[in-house]
Amino acid sequence: MAFPIQQGLFQFDLIDHYAILGVPLKTDFKEIRQRYLKIAYRLHPDTCRAKSHAEKEQAGQLFSKLVNPAYEHLSREQSRTEFSLVLAQIGKGVAQNISNTTLTSEPAQKLLQTNSNVEAAYRKLLQSLAIDQYLNLDGVYAKIAQISELNMVYLMIAEGQTTRKTQTYIGEKAMATTEQTATVSSDQVPNFESGITSYIRRAQDCLKAENYGQVILEIRDALKLEPNDSTCHALLGLAYLRQNQTSMARVHINQAVKANPKDPIVIESKKELEQTLNPNIAMQGGQGKKDNAKDGKNFWTLFNGKKK
Repeated sequence: MAFPIQQGLFQFDLIDHYAILGVPLKTDFKEIRQRYLKIAYRLHPDTCRAKSHAEKEQAGQLFSKLVNPAYEHLSREQSRTEFSLVLAQIGKGVAQNISNTTLTSEPAQKLLQTNSNVEAAYRKLLQSLAIDQYLNLDGVYAKIAQISELNMVYLMIAEGQTTRKTQTYIGEKAMATTEQTATVSSDQVPNFESGITSYIRRAQDCLKAENYGQVILEIRDALKLEPNDSTCHALLGLAYLRQNQTSMARVHINQAVKANPKDPIVIESKKELEQTLNPNIAMQGGQGKKDNAKDGKNFWTLFNGKKK
Protein backbone atom coordinates (compact mmCIF):
# COMPACT_ATOMS: atom_id res chain seq x y z
CA MET A 1 0.00 0.00 0.00
CA ALA A 2 1.43 3.36 -1.04
CA PHE A 3 1.83 6.17 1.47
CA PRO A 4 0.20 9.30 0.05
CA ILE A 5 1.74 11.37 2.84
CA GLN A 6 4.30 14.15 2.56
CA GLN A 7 3.95 15.59 6.05
CA GLY A 8 5.94 15.02 9.19
CA LEU A 9 8.48 12.23 9.27
CA PHE A 10 7.20 10.64 6.06
CA GLN A 11 8.86 13.38 4.01
CA PHE A 12 12.24 11.96 5.02
CA ASP A 13 11.78 8.65 3.22
CA LEU A 14 10.63 7.05 6.45
CA ILE A 15 7.53 5.16 7.57
CA ASP A 16 6.35 6.62 10.87
CA HIS A 17 5.12 3.47 12.61
CA TYR A 18 4.22 5.41 15.74
CA ALA A 19 1.95 7.74 13.77
CA ILE A 20 0.24 4.79 12.08
CA LEU A 21 -0.66 3.31 15.45
CA GLY A 22 -1.35 6.68 17.03
CA VAL A 23 0.97 6.16 20.01
CA PRO A 24 3.56 8.58 21.42
CA LEU A 25 7.22 8.27 20.57
CA LYS A 26 9.31 6.54 23.25
CA THR A 27 6.25 4.70 24.53
CA ASP A 28 6.57 1.19 25.97
CA PHE A 29 5.45 -2.04 24.35
CA LYS A 30 2.47 -2.47 26.68
CA GLU A 31 0.92 0.78 25.45
CA ILE A 32 1.75 -0.11 21.86
CA ARG A 33 0.00 -3.47 22.16
CA GLN A 34 -3.08 -2.01 23.86
CA ARG A 35 -3.46 0.52 21.06
CA TYR A 36 -2.94 -2.13 18.39
CA LEU A 37 -5.67 -4.35 19.84
CA LYS A 38 -8.14 -1.45 19.80
CA ILE A 39 -7.39 -0.69 16.16
CA ALA A 40 -7.48 -4.39 15.27
CA TYR A 41 -10.96 -4.75 16.78
CA ARG A 42 -12.19 -1.91 14.58
CA LEU A 43 -10.52 -3.03 11.33
CA HIS A 44 -10.22 -6.81 11.44
CA PRO A 45 -12.68 -8.58 9.08
CA ASP A 46 -14.11 -10.67 11.93
CA THR A 47 -15.00 -7.69 14.12
CA CYS A 48 -15.31 -4.79 11.67
CA ARG A 49 -18.72 -3.11 11.85
CA ALA A 50 -18.56 -1.45 8.45
CA LYS A 51 -21.90 -1.65 6.65
CA SER A 52 -20.85 -1.96 3.03
CA HIS A 53 -18.60 -4.54 1.41
CA ALA A 54 -16.36 -1.76 0.08
CA GLU A 55 -15.83 -0.33 3.57
CA LYS A 56 -15.02 -3.76 4.99
CA GLU A 57 -12.52 -4.34 2.22
CA GLN A 58 -10.98 -0.93 2.84
CA ALA A 59 -10.72 -1.67 6.57
CA GLY A 60 -9.08 -5.01 5.85
CA GLN A 61 -6.53 -3.37 3.57
CA LEU A 62 -5.66 -0.77 6.20
CA PHE A 63 -5.28 -3.48 8.81
CA SER A 64 -3.12 -5.88 6.79
CA LYS A 65 -1.03 -3.41 4.80
CA LEU A 66 -0.69 -0.53 7.25
CA VAL A 67 -1.42 -1.38 10.88
CA ASN A 68 0.01 -4.90 11.05
CA PRO A 69 3.43 -4.00 9.58
CA ALA A 70 3.71 -1.04 11.96
CA TYR A 71 2.89 -3.22 14.95
CA GLU A 72 5.30 -5.96 13.86
CA HIS A 73 8.08 -3.40 13.61
CA LEU A 74 7.42 -1.80 16.99
CA SER A 75 6.81 -5.10 18.78
CA ARG A 76 10.51 -5.98 18.45
CA GLU A 77 12.73 -4.27 21.00
CA GLN A 78 15.73 -4.14 18.67
CA SER A 79 13.65 -2.57 15.91
CA ARG A 80 12.35 0.08 18.32
CA THR A 81 15.89 0.85 19.49
CA GLU A 82 17.23 1.23 15.97
CA PHE A 83 14.21 3.25 14.91
CA SER A 84 14.80 5.58 17.86
CA LEU A 85 18.34 6.26 16.61
CA VAL A 86 16.98 7.23 13.21
CA LEU A 87 14.33 9.49 14.75
CA ALA A 88 16.90 11.18 16.99
CA GLN A 89 19.08 12.06 14.01
CA ILE A 90 16.10 13.43 12.10
CA GLY A 91 15.10 15.49 15.14
CA LYS A 92 18.58 17.01 15.37
CA GLY A 93 18.56 17.82 11.68
CA VAL A 94 15.16 19.50 11.81
CA ALA A 95 16.15 21.43 14.95
CA GLN A 96 19.21 22.80 13.14
CA ASN A 97 17.14 23.77 10.09
CA ILE A 98 14.02 25.03 11.82
CA SER A 99 13.81 28.06 9.53
CA ASN A 100 13.32 25.69 6.57
CA THR A 101 10.51 23.74 8.26
CA THR A 102 6.89 24.39 7.30
CA LEU A 103 4.09 23.14 9.55
CA THR A 104 0.63 22.65 8.06
CA SER A 105 -1.35 21.22 10.99
CA GLU A 106 -2.70 23.16 13.96
CA PRO A 107 -1.64 20.59 16.63
CA ALA A 108 1.98 20.73 15.45
CA GLN A 109 1.94 24.53 15.48
CA LYS A 110 0.50 24.52 19.01
CA LEU A 111 3.21 22.17 20.27
CA LEU A 112 5.92 24.33 18.76
CA GLN A 113 4.57 27.32 20.69
CA THR A 114 4.48 25.42 24.00
CA ASN A 115 6.90 26.95 26.48
CA SER A 116 6.63 24.49 29.36
CA ASN A 117 5.86 20.82 29.98
CA VAL A 118 6.28 19.86 26.33
CA GLU A 119 5.89 16.15 27.11
CA ALA A 120 2.40 16.60 28.60
CA ALA A 121 1.31 18.93 25.81
CA TYR A 122 2.57 16.49 23.18
CA ARG A 123 0.69 13.54 24.64
CA LYS A 124 -2.51 15.52 25.03
CA LEU A 125 -2.43 16.77 21.44
CA LEU A 126 -1.62 13.30 20.11
CA GLN A 127 -4.45 11.74 22.09
CA SER A 128 -6.91 14.22 20.59
CA LEU A 129 -5.84 13.12 17.11
CA ALA A 130 -5.66 9.40 17.81
CA ILE A 131 -9.06 9.08 19.48
CA ASP A 132 -10.93 9.02 16.15
CA GLN A 133 -8.00 8.09 13.92
CA TYR A 134 -9.70 5.03 12.41
CA LEU A 135 -13.35 6.08 12.66
CA ASN A 136 -13.47 7.65 9.20
CA LEU A 137 -11.57 5.29 6.93
CA ASP A 138 -11.27 7.89 4.19
CA GLY A 139 -9.56 10.26 6.60
CA VAL A 140 -7.04 7.80 8.05
CA TYR A 141 -4.08 9.05 6.03
CA ALA A 142 -4.83 12.67 6.91
CA LYS A 143 -4.83 11.80 10.62
CA ILE A 144 -1.61 9.83 10.32
CA ALA A 145 -0.02 12.80 8.56
CA GLN A 146 -1.03 15.17 11.35
CA ILE A 147 0.26 12.82 14.03
CA SER A 148 3.53 12.38 12.19
CA GLU A 149 3.97 16.14 11.92
CA LEU A 150 3.31 16.37 15.66
CA ASN A 151 5.95 13.68 16.19
CA MET A 152 8.42 15.67 14.09
CA VAL A 153 7.92 18.81 16.18
CA TYR A 154 8.29 16.83 19.40
CA LEU A 155 11.58 15.38 18.15
CA MET A 156 12.72 18.80 17.00
CA ILE A 157 12.13 20.27 20.46
CA ALA A 158 13.58 17.30 22.36
CA GLU A 159 16.70 16.90 20.23
CA GLY A 160 17.23 20.65 20.04
CA GLN A 161 17.35 20.80 23.83
CA THR A 162 19.71 17.81 23.93
CA THR A 163 22.06 19.47 21.47
CA ARG A 164 22.20 22.66 23.51
CA LYS A 165 22.86 20.72 26.72
CA THR A 166 25.63 18.71 25.02
CA GLN A 167 27.28 21.86 23.67
CA THR A 168 27.18 23.44 27.13
CA TYR A 169 28.66 20.33 28.73
CA ILE A 170 31.44 20.11 26.15
CA GLY A 171 32.22 23.79 26.62
CA GLU A 172 32.44 23.43 30.40
CA LYS A 173 34.53 20.29 30.06
CA ALA A 174 36.93 22.03 27.67
CA MET A 175 37.38 24.92 30.10
CA ALA A 176 38.07 22.53 32.97
CA THR A 177 40.59 20.60 30.87
CA THR A 178 42.42 23.82 29.95
CA GLU A 179 42.71 24.79 33.59
CA GLN A 180 44.06 21.38 34.54
CA THR A 181 46.57 21.35 31.69
CA ALA A 182 48.05 24.60 32.91
CA THR A 183 49.09 22.93 36.17
CA VAL A 184 50.57 19.76 34.62
CA SER A 185 54.02 19.63 33.05
CA SER A 186 54.50 17.97 29.66
CA ASP A 187 56.38 14.98 31.09
CA GLN A 188 53.43 14.22 33.34
CA VAL A 189 50.92 13.79 30.51
CA PRO A 190 50.34 10.07 29.89
CA ASN A 191 50.51 8.66 26.36
CA PHE A 192 47.15 7.04 25.58
CA GLU A 193 44.94 6.68 22.52
CA SER A 194 41.56 8.27 22.00
CA GLY A 195 38.72 6.64 23.91
CA ILE A 196 36.97 5.60 20.70
CA THR A 197 40.02 4.40 18.74
CA SER A 198 39.75 0.82 19.99
CA TYR A 199 36.02 0.72 19.15
CA ILE A 200 36.70 1.99 15.63
CA ARG A 201 39.52 -0.52 15.09
CA ARG A 202 37.34 -3.42 16.18
CA ALA A 203 34.43 -2.16 14.09
CA GLN A 204 36.62 -1.96 10.99
CA ASP A 205 37.81 -5.53 11.53
CA CYS A 206 34.22 -6.69 11.94
CA LEU A 207 33.18 -4.81 8.81
CA LYS A 208 35.86 -6.63 6.80
CA ALA A 209 34.67 -9.92 8.27
CA GLU A 210 31.06 -9.00 7.33
CA ASN A 211 30.04 -9.20 10.98
CA TYR A 212 27.75 -6.18 10.70
CA GLY A 213 25.86 -6.79 13.93
CA GLN A 214 29.07 -6.50 15.92
CA VAL A 215 30.01 -3.33 14.02
CA ILE A 216 26.77 -1.76 15.19
CA LEU A 217 27.41 -2.77 18.80
CA GLU A 218 30.98 -1.42 18.79
CA ILE A 219 30.03 1.90 17.21
CA ARG A 220 27.03 2.44 19.48
CA ASP A 221 29.41 2.26 22.45
CA ALA A 222 31.83 4.62 20.71
CA LEU A 223 29.10 7.16 20.01
CA LYS A 224 28.31 7.31 23.71
CA LEU A 225 31.77 8.84 24.11
CA GLU A 226 31.84 10.92 20.91
CA PRO A 227 28.27 11.42 19.61
CA ASN A 228 29.34 13.41 16.53
CA ASP A 229 32.41 11.46 15.39
CA SER A 230 32.38 11.28 11.59
CA THR A 231 34.21 7.94 11.31
CA CYS A 232 31.81 6.28 13.74
CA HIS A 233 28.74 7.45 11.87
CA ALA A 234 30.29 6.43 8.54
CA LEU A 235 31.09 2.91 9.77
CA LEU A 236 27.64 2.55 11.30
CA GLY A 237 26.11 3.72 8.03
CA LEU A 238 28.11 1.14 6.07
CA ALA A 239 27.03 -1.63 8.44
CA TYR A 240 23.37 -0.74 8.00
CA LEU A 241 23.78 -0.29 4.25
CA ARG A 242 25.26 -3.75 3.82
CA GLN A 243 22.30 -5.17 5.73
CA ASN A 244 19.96 -3.43 3.28
CA GLN A 245 18.71 -1.00 5.95
CA THR A 246 18.97 1.98 3.64
CA SER A 247 17.00 4.52 5.68
CA MET A 248 19.18 4.05 8.75
CA ALA A 249 22.32 4.05 6.63
CA ARG A 250 21.33 7.40 5.16
CA VAL A 251 20.86 8.98 8.58
CA HIS A 252 24.30 8.05 9.83
CA ILE A 253 26.14 8.73 6.59
CA ASN A 254 24.48 12.14 6.40
CA GLN A 255 25.64 12.83 9.93
CA ALA A 256 29.16 11.71 9.01
CA VAL A 257 29.26 13.99 5.96
CA LYS A 258 28.02 16.88 8.06
CA ALA A 259 30.70 16.27 10.71
CA ASN A 260 33.67 15.83 8.35
CA PRO A 261 33.15 15.49 4.59
CA LYS A 262 36.91 15.01 4.01
CA ASP A 263 37.19 11.91 6.21
CA PRO A 264 38.25 9.05 3.86
CA ILE A 265 35.84 6.59 5.47
CA VAL A 266 33.04 9.16 5.16
CA ILE A 267 33.83 9.59 1.46
CA GLU A 268 33.78 5.82 1.00
CA SER A 269 30.46 5.44 2.83
CA LYS A 270 28.83 8.25 0.86
CA LYS A 271 30.00 6.77 -2.44
CA GLU A 272 28.69 3.30 -1.51
CA LEU A 273 25.34 4.78 -0.47
CA GLU A 274 25.00 6.68 -3.74
CA GLN A 275 25.84 3.56 -5.74
CA THR A 276 23.29 1.56 -3.76
CA LEU A 277 20.55 4.15 -4.29
CA ASN A 278 21.37 4.51 -7.97
CA PRO A 279 23.42 1.62 -9.42
CA ASN A 280 23.57 3.42 -12.77
CA ILE A 281 25.61 6.34 -11.42
CA ALA A 282 28.91 4.70 -12.30
CA MET A 283 27.73 3.98 -15.85
CA GLN A 284 26.00 7.29 -16.46
CA GLY A 285 28.55 9.61 -14.88
CA GLY A 286 26.79 12.64 -13.47
CA GLN A 287 23.42 11.77 -14.92
CA GLY A 288 22.40 9.87 -11.79
CA LYS A 289 22.96 12.95 -9.65
CA LYS A 290 20.89 15.05 -12.04
CA ASP A 291 18.07 12.56 -11.77
CA ASN A 292 18.31 12.58 -7.99
CA ALA A 293 18.04 16.35 -7.98
CA LYS A 294 14.50 15.98 -9.29
CA ASP A 295 13.42 14.03 -6.24
CA GLY A 296 11.46 15.54 -3.35
CA LYS A 297 12.79 16.43 0.04
CA ASN A 298 14.94 13.67 1.56
CA PHE A 299 17.65 13.07 4.14
CA TRP A 300 20.26 14.99 2.14
CA THR A 301 18.14 18.15 1.96
CA LEU A 302 17.30 17.75 5.63
CA PHE A 303 20.90 18.32 6.67
CA ASN A 304 21.98 20.61 3.85
CA GLY A 305 19.16 23.17 3.72
CA LYS A 306 16.79 24.04 0.89
CA LYS A 307 17.18 22.88 -2.64
CA LYS A 308 18.12 25.47 -5.23
